[in-house]
Amino acid sequence: MDPELRTGEPRIGELRIGEPATSAAGVPGVAHALARCRELMGVRRSVQTLRLLNQDDGYDCPGCAWPDPRPDDRSRAEFCENGAKAVAQEATRARVTPEFFAAHSLTDLATRSGHWLGEQGRLINPVYKAAGSDHYAPVGWDEAFRIVADELTGLENPDEAAFYTSGRTSNEAAFLYQLFARAFGTNNLPDCSNMCHESSGAALTETIGVGKGSVTLEDLETADLVLVVGQNPGTNHPRMLTSLERLKRAGGSVVAVNPLPEAALMRFRNPQRVSGVLGRGTALADQFLQIRLGGDMALFQALSARLLAAEEASPGTVLDQAFIAGHTTGFEEFAAHVRAHLTPGDVATATGLRPDEIDELAGRVLAADKVIVCWAMGLTQHPDAVATIREVVNFLLLRGNIGRPDAGVCPVRGHSNVQGDRTMGVWERMPDAFLDALGTEFGFAPPRHHGLDVVDTIRAMRDGRVKVFVAMGGNFVAATPDSAVTEDAIRRCRLTVQVSTALNRSHAVTGERALILPTLGRTELDVQAGGPQRVSVEDSMGSVHASRGRLAPAGPELRSEIAIICGVAAATLGHSVTATAPADTAASAANAAPAVDWAALAEDYRRVRAHIANVVPGFADYEARLDEPGGFLLPHPPRDSRTFPTPSGRAAFTVNTCEIRPTPPGHLLLQTIRSHDQYNTTIYGLDDRYRGVRHGRRVVLVSPDDLAELGIADGARVDLVGVWTDGVQRRAPDFRVVSYPTARGCAAAYFPETNVLVPLDSTAKRSNTPTSKSILIRLDVHLEQ
Repeated sequence: MDPELRTGEPRIGELRIGEPATSAAGVPGVAHALARCRELMGVRRSVQTLRLLNQDDGYDCPGCAWPDPRPDDRSRAEFCENGAKAVAQEATRARVTPEFFAAHSLTDLATRSGHWLGEQGRLINPVYKAAGSDHYAPVGWDEAFRIVADELTGLENPDEAAFYTSGRTSNEAAFLYQLFARAFGTNNLPDCSNMCHESSGAALTETIGVGKGSVTLEDLETADLVLVVGQNPGTNHPRMLTSLERLKRAGGSVVAVNPLPEAALMRFRNPQRVSGVLGRGTALADQFLQIRLGGDMALFQALSARLLAAEEASPGTVLDQAFIAGHTTGFEEFAAHVRAHLTPGDVATATGLRPDEIDELAGRVLAADKVIVCWAMGLTQHPDAVATIREVVNFLLLRGNIGRPDAGVCPVRGHSNVQGDRTMGVWERMPDAFLDALGTEFGFAPPRHHGLDVVDTIRAMRDGRVKVFVAMGGNFVAATPDSAVTEDAIRRCRLTVQVSTALNRSHAVTGERALILPTLGRTELDVQAGGPQRVSVEDSMGSVHASRGRLAPAGPELRSEIAIICGVAAATLGHSVTATAPADTAASAANAAPAVDWAALAEDYRRVRAHIANVVPGFADYEARLDEPGGFLLPHPPRDSRTFPTPSGRAAFTVNTCEIRPTPPGHLLLQTIRSHDQYNTTIYGLDDRYRGVRHGRRVVLVSPDDLAELGIADGARVDLVGVWTDGVQRRAPDFRVVSYPTARGCAAAYFPETNVLVPLDSTAKRSNTPTSKSILIRLDVHLEQ
């Protein structure tokens, strides 16, 4: 069944389309958040839960990775609308019981929408789908661990298994997870970063030597100019709006660069300020550049060309010549390329912007001493994403805007510990220095050959090269591209294992055998043999802090992520190997694994952090530093000392060729987006009130000028048909056309409904990230079946 036509969703005729909002948050945001909390948790539980959210003595939001202010600067309500919804979804009173699985077959679950599945409540019992069965049935924890261990040790080699990680996993769990995978013998550690900021990491590592942002929250609030590029903070990182409001009140400026006008960047009505409740709030964006999809590289090259021209006109007054000479390489080659590469016509075609719009932005840059560029998926999910982000770095290097206060690069991460998971070693290509330290700490030789990322894992499952798939959280099936290909690949596995808190599409699309292992949520008290435990997370700006759940667990059978990892690892790596086992089998690899006391690690997470302190740079004296108010900031040489751990020891200007890709007549370039009622693949509700869409998600937003040119009426029912070089027809049927102020030649629609249109082989160069913001489509008239 097509993933957009499932049970429980409104029909097209029930959709209601109104005018887009012109401001965000305010009293309506508070009302929506509290209504959702009251619905799922009740009043008393809502108060108990929300008062500890993002507090120093509480727990970290399971939603986005936006950093917390200093403890002495935090609000009593340090959360946003979508953070409250994320907590309500986790702390809901609803439960998925064994009776539910007896009543609902996998065939039935596969017909249900993601929204319906998520609304069923918390998973509280481990369940198992046997080969040939169409139902999950209860299974004991020891038996579940034995099933995983038998399947893993029965593989011909360890690389026939893949271990996926969602960004919600704590530092401690992520470290043990990658240790288990490498002790088992594989670097197949795909993670959600592969689908989002992999492009950022690749570009930043090459140019400044660290694949993370270089600014702090305080920097963002005191810069002169912040460019928000390819990002919608009002929905995806709402607490960022408070920081931008502080910036504006301090005299700074904000420029929004995006194909869609987003309400939050027009005006923010801060519900914790009188002006946000009774007044009009704060206008955030001083300038809005409605750029075409994929035009950002051309924009930043055009900006750099204008800065170079201004320096030539007034030598020594525009560029930071001392910084360029003392801290960078490649400037001359870069400057020569930018001066000659793009014509004004090329820039106009690529960006859709007028020269005077770019001139205005260049004037703002010249007037600003301290500049930060923030970005998200709008930059990272294009074919030339890595080169585009390198061009952002070029632009900042020209005026010395990296390695000094209140200036720098700010990739805004999505899930709450996605950056921390990578720091802990969840990556298929960890550097030798990390593997050396890991091997020394645990007395084994970690595998050195690179493993599989998300896209390559799907290919390997499709081709029969990966037979066991284990997911630590997340919703792999709904998050990944080319839905039909991905689902078929999953179904070819011998065993799929999901460690989860709530039902999602990945529990309905399984291998021949399947396990659901229910885990504690971020909000819940975690008590082990060593007493109550805390975990830690790293936010989007490299700050590490503790998180302590306080709610009673949703069910007595729940286990923590760490306990589950340690249970699987002990069962797998403790297996004996017969004398006849081939030397390269998975069983042989398990037999050669390090002697780790997995049970002791599960009993007391301080032991895990002691190992992390010995392996991961920046975590010395980990336990004591977690006790510091607000946690601690990880080292970042470009930010801390203006040193760059690149091969040359300097920041690198790069030369990037900007390919101009005009959209063919009769086609549009589609970007997948979130609604305001969702977080990643979790659908909280069926409204997107900021865009005027209510009671449904099956809409495609198209410019009125494009609709006129295509001869399609506002409100028409169409199929979205992907156009790709392989000739495969990818179709998302029955969408309502909404006339919307998008950039010309561009369209937008919600994911995961439109992931079916993203070809598996359409990925960003160097990062292999799916190009979900660059999908060539046509609109076909929908024909009723």
